[in-house]
Amino acid sequence: MRYLLYILLFQCLTVRLVTESAFGQVTGNPEKIALQIVKKNRVVLDSISQLLVVFNETPDQNSAVLVAMEKRNKKWRMIFAPKNVGVGHKGFAAPGAKREGDQQSPTGFFRLGQLFCYDNAVNTSMPFIQTTSEDKWIDDPDSNDYNQHVRGATRAKSFENLKIGSDEYKYCMAIGYNIHPVVKGSGSAIFLHLSAGEKPNPSAGCVVVTLKDMEELLKWMKPDFKPSIIMGNEQVLRSGLE
Repeated sequence: MRYLLYILLFQCLTVRLVTESAFGQVTGNPEKIALQIVKKNRVVLDSISQLLVVFNETPDQNSAVLVAMEKRNKKWRMIFAPKNVGVGHKGFAAPGAKREGDQQSPTGFFRLGQLFCYDNAVNTSMPFIQTTSEDKWIDDPDSNDYNQHVRGATRAKSFENLKIGSDEYKYCMAIGYNIHPVVKGSGSAIFLHLSAGEKPNPSAGCVVVTLKDMEELLKWMKPDFKPSIIMGNEQVLRSGLE
């Protein structure tokens, strides 16, 4: 009887691990993996003190793990428990391979940029713009304003409104991908924004978090610490970005 119980317990654990892997949650220790990623990419991280490490186990998974890290006395440490997040419907693009409309999130190290909020008061020390119906992010590769924020009229043929009929953009922070310089067609409107429901959902290329997790992150972030993000497939990031 005891032997049978051991077999059943083993099967349950196996199913759990497979299920977690299928939904993008890594089967290893997220903190240990994040520290390995930070160590391998320490040169590009030298000038910052706050970092979101976002990674999945296989490149095509549309969910991932986020580990918030802070550097104190030249040593990185995890701040919160790891968080489950959504990424592109088709996972992460290979480094340098992200293209407009490919439904993939870019791989790389990026500064976190402008924060847009529906409300006029937010519990954060990060500067923000209160979003209006006039705020847009241009995703038309033929526009001179491609991958830029525009308030007011635009000649662009396509763009994303930053104030929409749901709360997904209630807190929306630009991820500094394809910014300096802007390469037309290489992808646009990559944000850290809210999920549609209680659990993170896949996106067109953004990183998606729950309301609770976003509010926790915004309260923690400090402009002087230069909040940034390193994102991609676990093995790619552990190999080091060029």
